[in-house]
Amino acid sequence: MTLKDLLTYLKADLLRLAPTNPSFFSLMTHSLHPRFFPVFFVRVSRYFYCHKLFRFLSPVFTWFNVIIFGIEVTPKCDIGPGLMLPHTFGTVIGANKIGPNATIFQGSTIGASSLDIGFDINKRPVIGCHLIVGAGAKVLGDLTLGDNVTIGANSVVIKSVADAMVVAGIPAKIIGRNRC
Repeated sequence: MTLKDLLTYLKADLLRLAPTNPSFFSLMTHSLHPRFFPVFFVRVSRYFYCHKLFRFLSPVFTWFNVIIFGIEVTPKCDIGPGLMLPHTFGTVIGANKIGPNATIFQGSTIGASSLDIGFDINKRPVIGCHLIVGAGAKVLGDLTLGDNVTIGANSVVIKSVADAMVVAGIPAKIIGRNRC
């Protein structure tokens, strides 16, 4: 991740907070929004992680998020632009990759289905773009979620989900389709 990438991602994240008024003043105002700070820390942590010389700084920003916002996001996870974290407490994100414009609500877990201290990417979900994860949902294991997937609150997803599906339940089952 280059500095230009970091700034592009942060701008896309801000635009998710101010989609109807992308003026400079609006973006600056929303950069002070409490929903933006945890995303900012996620991005800065990832930026430092991608640069070996500064990798030692990456955990500092990860811990800021844990302590201040109650969210743990590994800097090893490649998260596309437009990340929205409406509420953060209790959220754990340890996916392999998450596409652009993901919305992840509080209390969600996205990661391995078993203890994986070493972060084996083969045990982690790969997620497409325009994802919505409801509060308390769990996405666990080596699976793939397609584009435009919505996961209902408190669902447990343990199998791959095709594009444009709405899933809910324990274990999660398809309950509908998203309009694309």
